[in-house]
Amino acid sequence: MSAADPLDVIVIGAGAAGSAAAFHLASRGRSVLILEREPMPRAKPCGGGMAASVQRWFPFPLLPVVDQVIERVRFSWCLEDPVVAELPGDSPFWIVRRSRLDQAIAEQAVQAGAELLDRSPVEAIERHGDHWCVVCPGHRYRARTLVVADGSASPFATELGLGPPRPRFAAAVAAEVEATVLDPATARFEFGLVRHGFSWAFPRQGGWSIGVGTFVGREAADADAVLGRLLPSLGLPADAGERRSSPLRVWDGHHPLHGAAVVVVGDAASLCDPFLAEGLRPALLSGVRAAAAIDAALAALAAGGAGDEGAASAALAGYTAAMRMEWGESMAWGRRIAQVFYRVPKVGYQLGIKRPTAPRRIAQILSGEMGYGDIAQRVIKRLVFQRG
Repeated sequence: MSAADPLDVIVIGAGAAGSAAAFHLASRGRSVLILEREPMPRAKPCGGGMAASVQRWFPFPLLPVVDQVIERVRFSWCLEDPVVAELPGDSPFWIVRRSRLDQAIAEQAVQAGAELLDRSPVEAIERHGDHWCVVCPGHRYRARTLVVADGSASPFATELGLGPPRPRFAAAVAAEVEATVLDPATARFEFGLVRHGFSWAFPRQGGWSIGVGTFVGREAADADAVLGRLLPSLGLPADAGERRSSPLRVWDGHHPLHGAAVVVVGDAASLCDPFLAEGLRPALLSGVRAAAAIDAALAALAAGGAGDEGAASAALAGYTAAMRMEWGESMAWGRRIAQVFYRVPKVGYQLGIKRPTAPRRIAQILSGEMGYGDIAQRVIKRLVFQRG
């Protein structure tokens, strides 16, 4: 390749999704450049919950960057009336810090041949003929294909017509608290303190990742008031922790995740679970599936001849189709459950969470063993017709 030749792929964002895509593309021999706005490693507000089943998508071990292995989940209503569910033993739930996870996958991408430039904010994206031009301060980079992986605040996904034209956001506040955790194998979900949402407390090394999220309506919860009650229940001061607002770009319908030689992945693609706020598993899944689609598209273009552009377009369309089948179909049901549950959360807790089989089902959803479609119709009927 000459100096004037464009790269195969530019990935905008070195988060979990972007780094996963970069690793799998570089492993296939593609020339990959990752552009990251922040200095690496960089922190990101995130509960860090992740199904251990994601390991199957990577040939290198993820366990070294796992802070805590979760064995059970504890649900409560206003800090009382608890329900505890044991997670399936063959597919536990992991707690990770995004600074460690994202950095580890990005390093694997670099080892596979990708180039990573941090402190490189992207100012503009331009389509020039058969390639993309990505503009950073003082530099312009060219590539045949593009992966948009710049997170929930992505300015480029909507600009390029990728994902929902008007993304829907859940209001969320994350708090990191240094403390001794007495029961490090249990993750907690509290449904009663937040109107139209819930709060969570995930144990990690040396403390807690705690969050407050609102998933229905536009009114954000009073996070300080919620944390003021939740933290003492964990033996912590009511004002403990560094708190950061972190809006979640949640799944809100089936939309194209690909365009002309471009795909969107991770939070920028609005993949976050609208019921339980799971974002890491779909982010990694999207990175893996996007890499396979781009590799196929590049192979079609390299083959030349009639129909090569059509074959490349079909390969990228396959990414949108795969994400719809593997994630979107479940999230369509998850959104319906959320819309009913969070409008009548006390009824939802009594008729949903407290049912003997419900905690186990939620545990299986969190571990990736089950989708919302497997339970949705029964749950919605129960909440709608029995709440009176």
